[in-house]
Amino acid sequence: MGDVLACTAYAGHMAHESTVFSTDLRLAGRRQGKVRDVYEMPPGQGGPGPLLIVASDRISAFDVVMPTPIPGKGRLLTRMSRFWFQFVEQRRVCPTHVLSFDASEVPDAAFAGATTTRADLVDRVTIGKRCRVIPIECVVRGYVEGSGWKDYQRTGSICGVSLPPGLKQCQRLPEPIFTPATKEEQGVHDENVTFDEAARRVGRDVMETLRRFSLAIYTQAAAHALSRGIIIADTKFEFGFELDARGQAMVDRGPILIDEILTPDSSRFWPVAGYEPGRAQRSFDKQFLREYLESLVASGSWNKQAPGPALPLEVAEATRAKYDEAARLLTNS
Repeated sequence: MGDVLACTAYAGHMAHESTVFSTDLRLAGRRQGKVRDVYEMPPGQGGPGPLLIVASDRISAFDVVMPTPIPGKGRLLTRMSRFWFQFVEQRRVCPTHVLSFDASEVPDAAFAGATTTRADLVDRVTIGKRCRVIPIECVVRGYVEGSGWKDYQRTGSICGVSLPPGLKQCQRLPEPIFTPATKEEQGVHDENVTFDEAARRVGRDVMETLRRFSLAIYTQAAAHALSRGIIIADTKFEFGFELDARGQAMVDRGPILIDEILTPDSSRFWPVAGYEPGRAQRSFDKQFLREYLESLVASGSWNKQAPGPALPLEVAEATRAKYDEAARLLTNS
């Protein structure tokens, strides 16, 4: 009943929330991911220009972008990501790509003849250093669920990491584990791999650093979240090498944290209240969306392939409410 009331309360709020499904800026190198639009800003002195990353209100599930946006979702994602990047930097856990979150730094020329306005970008942008992405998803799991639970049931391990027998679904692991995955193109599922396989692809020294950074970020973030009533069951990070003035990766400087971090799009958040191993948990992420889509699959109305189905208002409202609750609890804002 509480979730239904929360959804109802959001109906009026969402009706007045500006929505950005896609952006159109007069900047080079436009790329569109499942949620973010990425542009290249003009070069600076002595190096390539930074990237402009815009968080839209698109939402995806099962690697398919839905045609219905979640109003304000991009601003919530940016708010959480900004909080966590500052969290990481203040604790000097690892270097990051972040330069600014200020839409006023986008050059005026980007809006000349464009349909997207500067107001559309407020609280949606991350300006970051241009990097060569390391093609490995750095997944950290503190609890056993999702694809990790399926792997554990089959093999007693996840990505080659042996785990104690008899674990229940969603049970807390003795300690967090690092379980890399391949980073594939949009529409292709990432594949869990062993640490050795990831090291073969990108280098053992690089993977050792990524594992150290990832576990350190997760450990500190999970402790903070737990104090706010949220369990971070698992999450994923991306890293890259900063580019020099010639556009070459500065590998000798080591990897830096990029993209976005610790949002419901990249993490599994559960409320501490009501947590019980042995079953699926209530969630702060795309729970309502996934449940609705699974009902369509069960009825034969959708096959988990593009295009995605239009979403009912109540599903969009419930999803937005959960994202907002997670942002409020984690960032205290």
